Amino acid sequence: MNIFLETDRLVLRAFTEADVDHLVALDGDPDVMRFITGGRPTSREVIQDRTLPRLLHTYPCFGIPGYWAGQEKTTGAFLGWFEFRPLDDDSPAVVELGYRLNKAAWGSGYATEGSRALIRRGFTDLGVERVTANTMTVNAGSRRVMEKAGLSFLRSFTGDWPEAIEGSEHGEVEYELTRSEWLRRSEESGRPQRRP
Repeated sequence: MNIFLETDRLVLRAFTEADVDHLVALDGDPDVMRFITGGRPTSREVIQDRTLPRLLHTYPCFGIPGYWAGQEKTTGAFLGWFEFRPLDDDSPAVVELGYRLNKAAWGSGYATEGSRALIRRGFTDLGVERVTANTMTVNAGSRRVMEKAGLSFLRSFTGDWPEAIEGSEHGEVEYELTRSEWLRRSEESGRPQRRP
């Protein structure tokens, strides 16, 4: 197993072709897909032909993928995935943070724990200068995770989506955290982080 990082309760590892069934189950849950497709499941064909290749893509500026399968550390159970990918394949300066977890994992702090670990790794080891994340304005759960992970509200905007879903009339929100702000907060809390 190609492990990218571990936390107290999580293992984040590279995806493999063997993860198709996990992804079909994840994207087949209407509650998981509520703020992505309006609850419509993603077909196995789309997961095999489009989703998995995106999750397996290696970014030249990192030399590693930008998506990681999240597993519960003690049981090995697949919880979902975390995104920490550069917006530009050739520059690590700005990365997008994201997460999609099984409904059974909601409310347990896994999304926050994994997000914080990725942010720390990005700012200390990968040359990241800014982390950005966005979601639908009405997705209160995801917004809470962004805030708990240390990101701050930046702006509201209207996305140009091919199909409207319930709540999309309220638009999208973007959150961000810069490396300098992360270091400042760490030093103020008395826990200075290792500088790259």
